[in-house]
Amino acid sequence: MIGRLHGKLLEKHPPMVLVDVNGVGYEVDVPMSTFYTLPANGEVVTLLTHFVVREDAQLLYGFATAEERQTFRQLLKITGVGAKMALSVLSGLSTQELAGAVMSGDAVRLTKVPGVGKKTAERLLLELRGKLDLPGTAVALQPEDKKQDVTNALLALGYNPKEAELAVKQLPAGLELADAIRQSLKLLSKA
Repeated sequence: MIGRLHGKLLEKHPPMVLVDVNGVGYEVDVPMSTFYTLPANGEVVTLLTHFVVREDAQLLYGFATAEERQTFRQLLKITGVGAKMALSVLSGLSTQELAGAVMSGDAVRLTKVPGVGKKTAERLLLELRGKLDLPGTAVALQPEDKKQDVTNALLALGYNPKEAELAVKQLPAGLELADAIRQSLKLLSKA
């Protein structure tokens, strides 16, 4: 397989670039996030690649970072998401923005990507949850989101809505979700 290309950048026509590697020109489709980081034509470029062999084509996709390639590969595993849509998602959102949208359940943010409708956005949120382990993607939940998540966790554990609401009201501000749930359980065990 072709895992990396290192050569001279000959042409740039979004989303395709042409890279000359020792006299062989490789056509590589890249997301716009990678396209904007490319050097000028004639300069040396290195791209991490993902090679796809289909019955009717052999396609090469290039990425500036390992995180982009990893995210692209995760997207390809989702039913109904092909390489073109995965490129579109990575062109519309950085890997950090995508991970943040998934962690916060922001389907509206995903639907702003061309070609991603409501159903596809929901599927992306569902199937990518916990799978985008990228550095620096911890997203602080808004206080109301966190309160609702803590309440839902307590309800799932068998507490009634009144008990859950009372425990959540007693929580100090600024706790991480896991700490908030833990503290709520302590409060409920004392009651």
